[in-house]
Amino acid sequence: MIAKLRGIIDTIGEDTCIIDVNGVGYEVAASAKTLSHLHIGEETTLLTIMTVREDDISLFGFADAWEKEWFNTLTKVQGVGAKVCLSILSVLTPTQLSQAIGAQDKASFCRASGVGPKLAARIVTELKDKIVTVPVAASAHPLTSAPADESAAAPIAPQAEVDYTKSEDVTSALVNLGYQRLEAYHAASKVVAANPEANVATLIRLALKEFANKEFDV
Repeated sequence: MIAKLRGIIDTIGEDTCIIDVNGVGYEVAASAKTLSHLHIGEETTLLTIMTVREDDISLFGFADAWEKEWFNTLTKVQGVGAKVCLSILSVLTPTQLSQAIGAQDKASFCRASGVGPKLAARIVTELKDKIVTVPVAASAHPLTSAPADESAAAPIAPQAEVDYTKSEDVTSALVNLGYQRLEAYHAASKVVAANPEANVATLIRLALKEFANKEFDV
């Protein structure tokens, strides 16, 4: 199996590129985020996954180990094929994927071509308890032709342990007040972690203050 390619970028298409490795051109499908970092004529290293079927052999390329691991994780969900997975990775970085699943934010997945409400619901439900990790050495792999998107390449920092029942109650209250679910989840997680003994009413007030002060990072 081909796990990595290093070569010169020969062609960049809408959803694929061709890498010239010692005179052999490999066609590699990749997310829009990965393709955006490539430059024709420059040497690049891509992590790859090769799939072999009766009538097809395909290569998929990734900017870093996090993107590759998320590809493996997402394609285990029924209905998420390779093309849909690359579509998801084109609109959400690995960090944003973790956040959207943690927040059960179906709308973020619906931004991807080929993902409707039912499939988005299945993704967040099946992966809600999934923790995506890669070896530290592997997570440091960048594209050599251009700086990788920091939010896509950086390992996800461990979050403080929170009371998820309180967090969900606060998130739901904020959503009912008109806030986007992912924004609400960020604010709720922050105030619950910082104030573990506070009741839900107090936490809601603190979360609203977070919005007013714009202190949390979405």
